[in-house]
Amino acid sequence: MKRKRKLLRTLAAWIIAVNAVPATFSEEFRGKVIGVSDGDTITVLFQGEQRKIRLSGIDCPEKSQDFGQQAKAFTAKFAFAKKVKVISVGFDRYKRTIGEVILPNGKNLNNLLLSNGFAWFYEQYSKDLEKRALETTARKAKVGLWSHSDPRAPWAFRKQSKIPH
Repeated sequence: MKRKRKLLRTLAAWIIAVNAVPATFSEEFRGKVIGVSDGDTITVLFQGEQRKIRLSGIDCPEKSQDFGQQAKAFTAKFAFAKKVKVISVGFDRYKRTIGEVILPNGKNLNNLLLSNGFAWFYEQYSKDLEKRALETTARKAKVGLWSHSDPRAPWAFRKQSKIPH
């Protein structure tokens, strides 16, 4: 009887522990970049299917915002027509894949956008300390959008302009 109760307690504790761990989604795939919507959104062809990818941890200026076209051009220069690796962490409310994009040379596109001053670290959705440091360094060096006297965060621009994300 004691052994049964101990076994049941152990089983109950195990069930609670397993259910307490949040489920995470992770997928890795390679595909060719066939479209660049803006600085932080690309389309990748993977197994005959087009997948919209939203670069994780960053937010680039909108196309109609200062440095928006430059961010898009930067992404196109490094990624368009190239085979990239996408490390997905899930999906956003628009059903886009959210992920890190690794270029053929092994560099992380998300981080390149930050270090070249074409993106903000998206603190609301990421706690990546490396990304935060890359933005801080770009700000101090006044590169890209940080050369502007008063750069406006894309989320503030969208809110004012009522542009969907």
